[in-house]
Amino acid sequence: MAKLKRMNQKIVGSIVLLMVLVYLNNSSFLAKPRDGRPFLLAHRGLAQTFSMEGITGETNTARRIYEPEHPYLENTIPSMEAAFRAGADMVELDIHPIKDGQFAVFHDWTLDYRTNGTGTIREHTMAELKKLDIGYGYTADDGKTFPFRGRGIGLMPSLDEVLEGFPNHSLLIHVKSDDPQEGILLAQYLQKLPAGRLPRLMVYGGDQPIAALKQELPKLRVMSKATTKQALLAYMAVGWTGYMPASMKNAFFYLPLRYARFLWGWPHRFIKRIKEADSYFVVVQGEGEWSEGFDTAESLRQLPSNYQGGIWTNRIDRIGPLLKEGLVHHSTAN
Repeated sequence: MAKLKRMNQKIVGSIVLLMVLVYLNNSSFLAKPRDGRPFLLAHRGLAQTFSMEGITGETNTARRIYEPEHPYLENTIPSMEAAFRAGADMVELDIHPIKDGQFAVFHDWTLDYRTNGTGTIREHTMAELKKLDIGYGYTADDGKTFPFRGRGIGLMPSLDEVLEGFPNHSLLIHVKSDDPQEGILLAQYLQKLPAGRLPRLMVYGGDQPIAALKQELPKLRVMSKATTKQALLAYMAVGWTGYMPASMKNAFFYLPLRYARFLWGWPHRFIKRIKEADSYFVVVQGEGEWSEGFDTAESLRQLPSNYQGGIWTNRIDRIGPLLKEGLVHHSTAN
């Protein structure tokens, strides 16, 4: 009986010791970061924002923008220039393969919502798309006025123009389909770039094109639902030890803040591990489905104190200056 009691005590002691070691290995209070700031990702450059209430995949968001506070239209060279000036470390942009073999930079599949054109963007050449007014359909008062009509003629860029315009900046490219052939086309395009350019490019999108792209360019940082699920499941299984599985290395991830809080070592140890794995990790608002960003000072206060991971924002013009000037005060330390 005494022997069994001693054995039980050893088991309990071992469990307690293991729990203490796991806690210490994943506790952020022993891993406070040095001075620095978060990594800022500007969604679509500097864009017009809109109400997210009741939004679906078919919603015409150009018809529901807020009263404009700046003159920029998403996915354009001027909007990207403005985003980098405001403090963005990376700009996200949307691409589509088009009729003449180029990639056009534009959000929607159809031209009908934002432009004075019709049909799908993929049915057109770049020369045809340059003739369109991409500010034609924006309205903040249900069609009474159109503040950008006439201002967007010729502003839709090609991916060539973006890469030529920002040769030394980091970009996140969004593949807007789940067609594996699109991943192959993009791989063929990116393979022609100088080798030193690829480390500053990341790509995300549907499972199939991203898998095809990764097969052709294994060193490229990519993200899809499949890659994220694989990586996070592996990390949740072994991350408590501090080990980073291969699927977490040289990668890109974004995750809603509400779920990021459950990651081993969140926030500071986890971000330190991410950086050491040569990966990028960005938090978003909401459920992550509709590109909700940290767009106000109030939303930034949800982040952990001294957070130095990535932040997704639709209003880099607000968020960049706030973080640069240290004007964000956290109500609690996570």
